[in-house]
Amino acid sequence: MTLYNLTKPLLFQFDAEKVHDFTLKTLKNTEKLGLLSLYPTAPKCQSRQVMGINFPNPVGLAAGLDKNGAVIDGMAALGFGFIEVGTVTPRPQPGNPKPRLFRVPEALGVINRFGFNNKGVDHLIENVKAAKFKGVLGINIGKNFDTPIENAVDDYLIGMQKVYAHASYITVNISSPNTKNLRALQEKEALSSLLAALKLEQTKLKNQHGKYVPIALKIAPDLTLELVNEIADLLLEHQFDGVIATNTTLARDMVNGMSHAEEAGGLSGAPVKEKSTLVIQQLSQRLQGAVPIIGVGGILTGADAAEKIAAGASLVQVYSGLIYQGPSLIHEVCRSLG
Repeated sequence: MTLYNLTKPLLFQFDAEKVHDFTLKTLKNTEKLGLLSLYPTAPKCQSRQVMGINFPNPVGLAAGLDKNGAVIDGMAALGFGFIEVGTVTPRPQPGNPKPRLFRVPEALGVINRFGFNNKGVDHLIENVKAAKFKGVLGINIGKNFDTPIENAVDDYLIGMQKVYAHASYITVNISSPNTKNLRALQEKEALSSLLAALKLEQTKLKNQHGKYVPIALKIAPDLTLELVNEIADLLLEHQFDGVIATNTTLARDMVNGMSHAEEAGGLSGAPVKEKSTLVIQQLSQRLQGAVPIIGVGGILTGADAAEKIAAGASLVQVYSGLIYQGPSLIHEVCRSLG
């Protein structure tokens, strides 16, 4: 039994967001004390070439856990092959009122309605610059809650301009259910305009910085097959570099009658696994390998990760699985993927 499994019953007695904050503070203190070497050695598994980037292993940290890039070195020490920080917005914002993070332990699920709480892109960049980590770093960008949806592209362009020099890749988050109207950007016309603007900006920034930084789109699991196909076609048309499938779900049929099931927000963890994997399969069939897929959603075992790869993903990310399984999940997934 791991140390995490021994302490989890105690941690689960406390408010979920307080435990989240405590975990980040513990990692930060470990960094400051120079004790990161005490963590287990990095897992051994095969590197992958995706989006033109060499990933030392295919297991990444999903966005949302370290929104401000505060503990990049601590997360790296846990054995991730890549780390994604954010979602970050142009201006700082507090997010939604607390409580806003809830466990659904009967289903190994988590519900959150954080609402892109973060200290703003400039603060994140300072943290990235201060980190010693030299591995693959994704930066996930979003729009401020009070930016009208018709002006959303402006926020994404600001985010992209600011993080470009510091990111291995950039993720464009249009799929959080906790920012009003954000998912409307997944509709065909709005998405085509957004992707076109981002690709144009990518070309400008490539010339300005002398390097090409790939951009990936993060989509929701609550999409019809028609909409998944439309998104895939737009990714091909605009020559996007990657797609992350998926974010959290608004569905509750998997957790009806369970603890906190009626709370508003996005549901993640085991309950979203099948929906996420289905979207990956649909994307894979449409994209035919032309745009790589990063699979995320409901990975709590090595077998879950292998399912995502079999469905068509090139890499995987975890977040909610860490809440239930602890850092040993990273090593288990790595062993499973070889």
